Amino acid sequence: MISPAALVDPSACIGNNVRIGPWSVIGAGVEIGDDCEIASHVVLKGPTRIGKRNRIFQFASVGEDPSDKKFHGEVTWLEVGDDNIIREGATIHRGTGFGGGVTRIGSSNLFMPYTHVAHDCIVGDHTIFSNNAAISGHVVVEDWAILGGYAGVYQFLRIGAHSFIGAQTHVNMDVPAYIIVNGNPPEAKGINVTGLERRGFSKEAISTLRKGFKILYRHGNTLEEALAELETLTSVAPEISVLIASVRASTKGILR
Repeated sequence: MISPAALVDPSACIGNNVRIGPWSVIGAGVEIGDDCEIASHVVLKGPTRIGKRNRIFQFASVGEDPSDKKFHGEVTWLEVGDDNIIREGATIHRGTGFGGGVTRIGSSNLFMPYTHVAHDCIVGDHTIFSNNAAISGHVVVEDWAILGGYAGVYQFLRIGAHSFIGAQTHVNMDVPAYIIVNGNPPEAKGINVTGLERRGFSKEAISTLRKGFKILYRHGNTLEEALAELETLTSVAPEISVLIASVRASTKGILR
């Protein structure tokens, strides 16, 4: 299952039924879970833990040193969950000692060609990074978020669950859950209705979230006034609580 042309460090821990293609390099301190498929010309550098059933395509670089001047060779980690697809040329870096020491990737994510996840980021589950989308260091991307092609996210920001970042959009403030953001400068356009419908959200929940968007963005409320009004909707649609929590979790200020 391992090509004789691959270079695998003796200290690497390789699970069962793992395929490694020719001219791939598996470095010291790399752990690969069962049933993973590593194509040709892939570089995996440790310390990195990769879960089960991941597919990593050619020319991807996973677990490389962070490109941060504050990094001075300290031991840091990359942790990757299960069932991820990492396509051609994608790059995912380990953490820094300054940033907590670890970059974390959840499960069932799709990283399309030439996407980038920088040091100390946290990516949840079921996200999609479209071609050439990139997030800077210390960014949090929550479950089911989608980044369009060539989208970019500044460092230390949060991208809320079920949100959608349009192609070529450069995000410079936190994005609340469920929100579509597009343009340069970026603007909040509405609720990600199509995504929510695909994930089985009820019509009532989507309708209430639309109302919540208007409260947050269209009524001229202060942020605290908007949050107080949003709280009154949680009994109608508990999904509003996720929106409220994402706003309250912001430390850099939400895009508004």
